Amino acid sequence: MFPARAAPYLFGLILSGLMTFCVTAIATWRAIGFGDGFGGVWMGSWVASWAVAFPLVLVMAPVTRRLVARLVRLENG
Repeated sequence: MFPARAAPYLFGLILSGLMTFCVTAIATWRAIGFGDGFGGVWMGSWVASWAVAFPLVLVMAPVTRRLVARLVRLENG
């Protein structure tokens, strides 16, 4: 198990991994179809995308939280 302080990093790692996994599957399918080599191209795209997405999630999460805080109305009580 990980300590609680690791939660934001684990969340970012897992979320960025799942999102890039799905998005690169769709993008790869649209680009080359489900023919021979699809899996290898997809996995190559996924790893490259995840390597970029994870650090971006860590950097952009605080910015996004502040933006959301400005966009929502706090409820009383």
